[in-house]
This record gives sequence, C-alpha cells and structure tokens, in this order.
Amino acid sequence: MGGDHAPAETVAGAIMAAHDGVSVLLVGDRARLTSMLPADVSLPILHAPDVVGMDEAPVHAIRRLPNSSMNVAMRAVASGRCGGMVSFGNSGAVMAAAVFALGRLPGVERPGILAPLPRADGGRLFVVDCGANVDSKPRHLAQFARLGAAYVSARGGAPRVALLANGDEDGKGDARVRAAAPLMVALGGRYVGLMEPHVALAGGCDVVVCDGFVGNILLKTAEGVAAMVAGMLEGAVAESVRARTDYARLGGGMLIGVDGMVTVGHGRSRADAVAMTLRMAWEDVKRDMLGSFRTAMVG
Repeated sequence: MGGDHAPAETVAGAIMAAHDGVSVLLVGDRARLTSMLPADVSLPILHAPDVVGMDEAPVHAIRRLPNSSMNVAMRAVASGRCGGMVSFGNSGAVMAAAVFALGRLPGVERPGILAPLPRADGGRLFVVDCGANVDSKPRHLAQFARLGAAYVSARGGAPRVALLANGDEDGKGDARVRAAAPLMVALGGRYVGLMEPHVALAGGCDVVVCDGFVGNILLKTAEGVAAMVAGMLEGAVAESVRARTDYARLGGGMLIGVDGMVTVGHGRSRADAVAMTLRMAWEDVKRDMLGSFRTAMVG
C-alpha cells in the first residue's frame, strides 16, 4: 500500500513476479487489492486496514497504526508465515517496524540499508548505509562492513570492503572515518582500505561503507548523473546507459542487521521495478541470507 504509485503498480509488479515463480502474499486493504487482480490471477491477500503515510513520523506512525499494512506484513515475517517482506513505502517506518517486530541481530546496534549501484567494470557496488542512519558511530560502520561482506560472500563473491573517504591515505576522512578505519582490521584481507567514490564505482571494491547521510547522497547523486548523461546522449548509446543504471533493473535495498529479511524498494517504483525487487528478495531468502548475517555477527 506504500509508494508513489501504490497499490496499482505494486499489484501489477507482484503479478509479474508471481509469473516468474516468486511466492507472493499481498498485504493491505483486501477490497482494493482484490479489485486490481485480473480474473485469471489469484494471489493470497492478508488484510490490513491502515496505511503509514510517506510523510509521517516513522516511530509515531508505527505505534499509532498497529494494523497498518507495514506492521501486519512485518508480523507475518516474525511469525514465520513469510520468508521476507518488501515495502515501497516510508523507509524510516520500515526500519522502525522491523526493529519492533523482528529485533536486531546479535552484535548489531543499528540496522543499515544496503543498496546496489552499477560499476564501470560491469559489476555491482553495494553501498551501506544508504539512509537508515544519519549519525553513525565508528563501531556502527564496522558492523555494516561485516554485514556487507557477508552479503557478497553469500552471493558467491570474494568481498572487497572499503571505507568511503576523500582520499586513500592514512588520516583522510572526518573524525568518524578515521576512528572507524582501525576497526576494519577485523575483516582481515577483505578490507582494502579507504577509498574515494570514483575508485569504488570503477571497480575498486564490492562493498563501500559510510554513514547513511553520506550513502544516501552518493546513491542519489549517482542516479542523477546517470540520468543526466543519458539525456545528453542519443539513440542506442543513451539506451545502453539507461539499461545499466536504471534503478528498476537494480532492485531495492536490503535492511541489514534486523533479525528477518526486509527489503526497501524505491518509493517511485513502477511495476517492473516492483517485480525486480521481489525477485531479488526471493533469491536472497532462498540463499538463507539471514543465516549468513547471523554467522557473520556471531562468529
């Protein structure tokens, strides 16, 4: 029920994902959702009468609306009825609902959002945190690094983790980055040091760690630059740029650090982006990504 184009585009995307084999449970106003399903499509619906608005204060909204679609969906994950939850609504409320319903993993003080960006070498750069926290402590950055490394490892990669900074020399970065750098030693050879954004985007690392304020700016700047470049080009070249950078093809961001699988999609997602995000969440559940996170934080 959340997002700029919900519920019509969300339902359409869910149908697309279901056709690809994703097991989907819709959560929201049963009458509205049922009316949007074609006669030949049957998806289960879990009724939730209330909706958290995009501009509501997250914690207040979650407490005020226990039967919101967000809370009901999160409880479905907590009870084991669902393997994961995907929302395109208020991201702050998603985090609040997740912490209340699922709790944090051992060793995690603050959850973060991990989201993909395309790299110039054809790979993907996973940025964490992308906006869940705007005042992270150095130890939080170290926790994000462990979770990010576990994510890439579970996807079959050999993670290279960097700390975002304004240079790669010792002493670069603000006080938080300088204090976090020694904590990254626990990652062993997976930590490749401080790294500037352009180096990370060129393929210098697989995971780049930063505070949520910085990560959100990085994500939105990268999206804006890609759109600007595509707009300056023409024909097949422009389409190639769009194909590699379009958020609809990259999927949403994962809320890492909570004791359950939660994915936050772009609020402006249309049906194709909804379907892609559901497919990614489905694959991560099948990989037992949550088990990988638990092992990373306990080990």
